Amino acid sequence: MIPAGHPNLLEAHLPGLNLTRDEAAKRAELLNVESYNVTLDLTKGAKVFGSTTVVRFSAQAGSSTFIDAITDAVHSVTLNGIELEPSDVSDGVRIQLPNLGEENELTIVADAPYMNTGEGLHRFVDPVDGEVYLYTQFEVPDSRRMFAVFEQPDLKASFTFTITAPSHWDVVSNSPTPTPVQADAGEDGAARSVWEFAPTPRLSSYVTALIAGPYQSVRSQVTSSDGRVVPLGVFARKSLMQYLDAENIFELTRQGFEFFEAQFGCPYPFEKYDQLFVPEFNAGAMENAGAVTILEGYVFRGKVTEAQVERRAITVLHELAHMWFGDLVTMRWWNDLWLNESFAEYMSHLAAVENTEFDRAWTTFASVEKSWAYRQDQLPTTHPIFAEINSLQDVEVNFDGITYAKGASVLRQLVAWVGPGQFMAGVRAYFAKHAWSNTELQDLMVELEAASGRDLDQWGRLWLETAGVNTLAPELTVDADGTITGFAILQTAITEQPTLRPHRLAVGFYNLVDGKLERIHREELDVDGARTEVPGLVGRTRPDLVLLNDDDLAYAKVRLDPESLATAKAHLKDFASSLPRTLVWGSAWDAARDGETPARGYVDLILANIAHETDSSVILVQLRQLATTLTYFVAAGHKQETAIAAADKLWELASVVEPGSDAQLQFAKSFAQISRSDTQLDRIQALLEGTETLAGLTIDQDMRWELLTALVAGGRQGQERIDEELTRDNTSNGQNAAAQAKAAIPTPEAKEAAWDSIVVKGELSNALQASAVAGFMRVPDTALLEPFAEKYFEAVPGIVKERTHALAQQIVVGLYPAQLTTQATVDRTDAFLAELPEDSAALRRMMLENRDAVARALRARAADVG
Repeated sequence: MIPAGHPNLLEAHLPGLNLTRDEAAKRAELLNVESYNVTLDLTKGAKVFGSTTVVRFSAQAGSSTFIDAITDAVHSVTLNGIELEPSDVSDGVRIQLPNLGEENELTIVADAPYMNTGEGLHRFVDPVDGEVYLYTQFEVPDSRRMFAVFEQPDLKASFTFTITAPSHWDVVSNSPTPTPVQADAGEDGAARSVWEFAPTPRLSSYVTALIAGPYQSVRSQVTSSDGRVVPLGVFARKSLMQYLDAENIFELTRQGFEFFEAQFGCPYPFEKYDQLFVPEFNAGAMENAGAVTILEGYVFRGKVTEAQVERRAITVLHELAHMWFGDLVTMRWWNDLWLNESFAEYMSHLAAVENTEFDRAWTTFASVEKSWAYRQDQLPTTHPIFAEINSLQDVEVNFDGITYAKGASVLRQLVAWVGPGQFMAGVRAYFAKHAWSNTELQDLMVELEAASGRDLDQWGRLWLETAGVNTLAPELTVDADGTITGFAILQTAITEQPTLRPHRLAVGFYNLVDGKLERIHREELDVDGARTEVPGLVGRTRPDLVLLNDDDLAYAKVRLDPESLATAKAHLKDFASSLPRTLVWGSAWDAARDGETPARGYVDLILANIAHETDSSVILVQLRQLATTLTYFVAAGHKQETAIAAADKLWELASVVEPGSDAQLQFAKSFAQISRSDTQLDRIQALLEGTETLAGLTIDQDMRWELLTALVAGGRQGQERIDEELTRDNTSNGQNAAAQAKAAIPTPEAKEAAWDSIVVKGELSNALQASAVAGFMRVPDTALLEPFAEKYFEAVPGIVKERTHALAQQIVVGLYPAQLTTQATVDRTDAFLAELPEDSAALRRMMLENRDAVARALRARAADVG
C-alpha cells in the first residue's frame, strides 16, 4: 500500500524493532556505556542524512550484544579496530556486536532516513518560504532513528553531537549552541558549517535532541537558586515569529524555575533552557534536556480561548518539571512511565495555582484531566497505573488517560494522604539521593514513607496495582426539623473491577445565600470500605446541597442525593466558586454517559447553564461533551431536531454574552461545528462574506477556516472555494485546514478520494493525515460513511503492519465507523477481534476501545428514548 522505501514504513516483519524488557535487562547487566560521539551530515538531500556514531562502553569480556540503529544503509561497522561486514551484522534495525572486550570502542557509519511522521528526525518544508526545518522526537524508542544507540533508559551516557548543516541555519541541542565553523561547500555549492557541541551530562538517549533549520529566536535569562545565570531561548519558524509571545513564555519559565527549585531543593540541573515551537508535532511537548520541543499550535496567530492559553502554560510548566523528574532522575524501565508523566502533570498544575496567574488550574484539572481519566478507566482495556510493560509496543499504547490523568489524580490523592509538606520533603530527599541515575517507584515510596511516617505498601497495592474507578454516594437520615441524624459515605465498584480503596476527601455543605451557592461547612476525613460513617456531620442542619469530594482531592465518581441533585439542576450557575460547579458538571456528564439519565436532559442542562460558566476550560469541555452527546448519545429519532435546536441556542448565546468575550468565541465556534439547517448555514455564509457581523467576534484567518469548513461539510461550498482560501493562507496552518475541508466535502467521490489519500497511498505527513481524517469523519449524513465500514476492517491490519505507530493509530482510531452507531457495528468489530492473531496486542486494544464507544452510545441512546 506504500511504495517501497517510503519513510512511513514500519517494517514490522523485523522483530528487532520491539525491544523486550528481558532483552533490555540482559543488556544492562552486560554493559556500562560511557559516551557517544555522534556526527551528522544534514546536507545530503531530502531523503537521508549521514550518521556516524562512536560509542565507548565496558562489557563482560567475550560476551555479545546488539546496538539499535534504524538505517537506510550501513556503510561500515568497526568494533575495537576490527571491521565487521555490515551485511552480516546489520538488518536495518539492529547491529550485532560479537566477542566484546572489557573496554570497547564501536564506530558505525550509516545513512538514516528523514521522517515525516513526527518520529525520529522529522523533516518539514515551510510552504511560505520553502525553508527546511528539522526536529527530533525520540520518546519512546526513536533516538535509534538518528544514530546507533543502546535504546533503553537505564543505559545513560554522555552525548557529544557534531553537526554539518547549511550555514544560514540555527542548530540547537542539549548543550549550549557553539559558534559554527565554516566548512567546504556542499555538492550543490551551498555554504555549510559545522557545529561541535560540548558533551552533555549523563542522559538517557530519549531526552537527547537536535533541532535545526533557519529558526529564529528571542533570548533572555533567569538566575537559578545557586546563583548561576541560565540562558533562556524561545524559537519558532521565521514565518511564525510575528505571532510569538516570547515574553509570556519567559515569564512562565521564570515562575516555574522559582517554584520548582524551592519545592525540589535542587537547582536547575542543565546549562541552558531553550523552548522550541516545531511544526507537525504529534504530542503537546517533549522534555528534551535543556531543549524542549513544543507543539507549534501554541503559537497563536489569531484570537484563541483562555483555555488554550492556560493549556499552553500548563504545558510549559509540565516540561520544565521534567528537567528534574525524568531527565535528572530517570525511570529504569518504561513501567514507571506513569510516574514520570503523572509527577510532571501534578506539579505543573500545582505550580500554576501557587505561582502564576492561572490560580484556577485545579478546576481545569477536574474538568479536563480527571474526565479523561474516568473515561479511560471505564474502558475494557483499562489497566493498573503501575502497568506491566514487557516490550516497547506495550509502552506505545500506554500513553493514555491512566498514565497521565489517573496517575496525576492519584498522586494528588497521595499528597492529601501523606500531607503536602511531607510529600515535598520526600521528593527533596529523592532528588538528593538519585541525581543523574535511574530509579524505580519503590525508591520514591521509601522517601515518602520516611518523610510522612505512613506505611504506603497497602495504599500502593490498592491504588497502583488495581484498575477501575469507584463511585461514592452519600446516605443521609434527617429528622422532621431538618437535623441530620445519620450520615454515611457508600463506596461501590463494578463487578469486573471490584477493589474498594481508601480515599482522603472532603464533604462540602452548600446553602443558597443571597442567590449564590456558598460553602457553609467542610469536613475532611478518610473513607475506606463499602460504608464510612461520618459522625462529625450528625447534628448539623441538612444543607441545600451536599457535595462529596469537595475540593476534588480524591479520584472517584460522585453521585448526589436526590435533594442535592435537584438543587444542582436548579442552581448550577449559582455556585460562587468554579471548582464545586465543575464537580457537579462532571457528575451530570458521568450519569449521561453511563446511560443513567437521558442524553437530551444533559443537553438541556448545558444550554441552560453554560452562559453563566466563568472558567474557559470548563466551557471548552462542556461544549465538546455537548458535541459528543449530540453525535452519539441522543436517540436516533431525535438527533436532527436536537442538534438544530442546540445550534440555534448557541447562536443566541453568542449574541447576548459580552461582545469579544471568551465565551462568545467558544459559542460561535461550537455553533459553526454543529450547524446543519439551511438557516444556520446561511448565517455562517454571511459571517464569512462579511454581510453579517456579530459584535465583538473577530473573523480572523483561523475563524475563516472554521466557517468555510462548516459550509463545505454542509454542502454549500466545494474544492474551488477551498483553493481560493488556501491561496489567501498558503501556510502550514492553511494547508492543514484545507486538507480537512477537502476531506469534508459531502459527496461519495470526495470521500473516496480522501480514503485513497489516507489509507491507500499513505503519503501524507502526520499533520496532514490527522486533518484529513477529521474532515473525512465530518458528515451531515452518516450514509456517506457506510461504503467505508467494511473497507476499514479490511485495511487496518495492513495499516498497523506497514505504518509507524503514530500514523497507524490516527487511522485505526480516527476512521473507525463509530458514527454508524448500530449493533451491526459492534457485531462486525467482535468478528474482527475474534480473527486477530495473538501478537496483535496494540491493534486489539485500539479496537476494543473503539467497540466500547459504540456499545456505550447504544446504551445511552436506549436511555434517551421517549
